[in-house]
Amino acid sequence: MSLEGLSINFATIKQGGSFGTLVDACLAHDITTISPWRDQVHGVGLVEAARIVSQNGIRLSGHCRGGFFPAPDAEGRRKAIEDNRRAVDEAAAMNADCLVLVVGGLPVGSKDMRGARQMVEDGMVKLLPYARAASIPLAIEPLHPFYAADRACINTLKQSLDLCDKLGDGTGVAIDVYHVWWDPELEEQVARAGRNGQILAHHICDWLVPTKDPLNDRGMMGDGVIDLKGFRRMIEAAGFFGPQEVEIFSHDWNGRPIDEVLATVVDRFQTVCQT
Repeated sequence: MSLEGLSINFATIKQGGSFGTLVDACLAHDITTISPWRDQVHGVGLVEAARIVSQNGIRLSGHCRGGFFPAPDAEGRRKAIEDNRRAVDEAAAMNADCLVLVVGGLPVGSKDMRGARQMVEDGMVKLLPYARAASIPLAIEPLHPFYAADRACINTLKQSLDLCDKLGDGTGVAIDVYHVWWDPELEEQVARAGRNGQILAHHICDWLVPTKDPLNDRGMMGDGVIDLKGFRRMIEAAGFFGPQEVEIFSHDWNGRPIDEVLATVVDRFQTVCQT
C-alpha cells in the first residue's frame, strides 16, 4: 500500500535527533511527507533544512508552528507578529503546505477570554498580508478546551471557521482528531470547511482512556476511542484528500527507538486509518 497519504509530524519522533537524522529515518520507511517544528529547523539552520527538503523530494504537510498572539502589552503583541513573520519565511523556504497556528491563550494575569480572542483576530489581521505575499496559508488549529487558558483560546471548528470567514483568503483550519473528535457539531463543521476550501491539514493520533497526561499521553492510532476511519471518511467527503499527519505527543512513544515508532505508525496507518 502506498504511503503517499502519510505524513510524520516530527513531534512523534523528536527523540531521534537532528532534522536531517529524522528525515533519513522517515525515508528509510518510505515516508516522504513531514511536518517539522521550528526548533528542529533552527537546529540545523533554515538554509540547510531547505536543502535537505529539496534534495530528497520531501513534502511538508505543514510547518509547526506560529500563533501565540495574545500578550499583556502592545510590545509583546508586536514581537509575536515579528516571530510569526519569521515562521512564514521558514514555511515558504521549505515550500510547506501551510503554517499551523496554535493561537495562544490568556495573557499572563488575565481572565479576559473575549479579549484574548480579539488579540488573536487582531494578530492574524496584521500577519495575513505578509503570509499572502509569501503564498503560505495560515491554518488555525482549534485545540481541546483543556488548553483554552494557556495554549489556544480557539477551541472548536466553528470558532475557527467563523474567524476564517471573517479574515478571508489565505486562512483555513488544521483539523486534529485529538482536539475535535468529541465535538457534537463536528460533521456539520467539517462539511462547512470543505465547501469553502478551508481544510488545510488533517492530524491524527488517538485518545486513550484513561488519559494520564493531557499534553503528553496521546495514543498511537488504534489504541484509543477515536473512529479514525470514520473521521477520515468525513474529511474526504468534505473534499480533502491530503496527507494524514501523525502527531503524537507521548512520553511512552517518545521513549522508544524511532524505527520502532515509525514501523508502528506505518502499520497502523495501513490498518486503522484508511477508508
